[in-house]
Amino acid sequence: MGWLNAVVQGLLLGGLYALFATGLSLMFGVMRIVNLAHGDLAVVASFLALAMVSGTGLPLWVVVVVTVPLFALLGYLTQRVLLQRSLGAGPLATLLVTFGLSIVLQNLLLEVFSADTRTLDGGSFATASFHLTDSTSVGYLSLTTFLLACAALAGIQMFLSRTGLGRMLRASADDRETASLMGADSRHVYGIATAIAFATVALAGLMFAMRSSFDPSIGPSRLIFAFEAVVIGGLGSLWGTLLGGMVLGVAQSLSAQVDPALTLLAGHLIFLAVLAFRPQGLLAGRAA
Repeated sequence: MGWLNAVVQGLLLGGLYALFATGLSLMFGVMRIVNLAHGDLAVVASFLALAMVSGTGLPLWVVVVVTVPLFALLGYLTQRVLLQRSLGAGPLATLLVTFGLSIVLQNLLLEVFSADTRTLDGGSFATASFHLTDSTSVGYLSLTTFLLACAALAGIQMFLSRTGLGRMLRASADDRETASLMGADSRHVYGIATAIAFATVALAGLMFAMRSSFDPSIGPSRLIFAFEAVVIGGLGSLWGTLLGGMVLGVAQSLSAQVDPALTLLAGHLIFLAVLAFRPQGLLAGRAA
């Protein structure tokens, strides 16, 4: 039964990884941008929520409701002001811009909040669980995170396939010049895609902050897990992102049953195996 519990916990952990990776997959699928500041944005959301809870005394659920739309707006502005200027200069330019943004965010967080480790108090919601069997329990926070990941992916997929703006986004992902000739404003469309990506990574950061500790330097490790989930599932494939996250989570959870020291190594080995034997990912596709 210990192994069954490990699989269940791994699948739930995969939901968190998938939520982290959703925005990364969307930005790559639409704009071919690998956002190196992705993990740091999640940490910024965590610290912002912590500051709002501490400074205003608002309930955590209100802070979540405020933070996610705020990050969506921040994403739109970041695309229009910062990223759009680098798109025409090639993929290296966007990598350098997002790398610079990552460095700035980390140092800004260090200056404002210091290097101390923090956590976001989720109360009984973060610690409560229910039992599937005598030895297998499911945490409400972990289950909620997994369901949020599924809901986010389903919502984005419906947006892309059933709305006019979503269809314009797909068209711009396929051929920006032709889409522009048909009336699509690529700058606005890309801004919407980035807004969605920032909103999902903010939500992922808040879920992570309630289940674990965080500090200003933890962003790159979150980026690695998100990137591995995207690559394992298939670059640009939204549902592949969920599959990649679950594969990564189960690999880490099962290896921890054997030896806790192997937890991170197992996930990295799965990532390398996919790159070696199926570089297109388990579900090759595109976000749009």
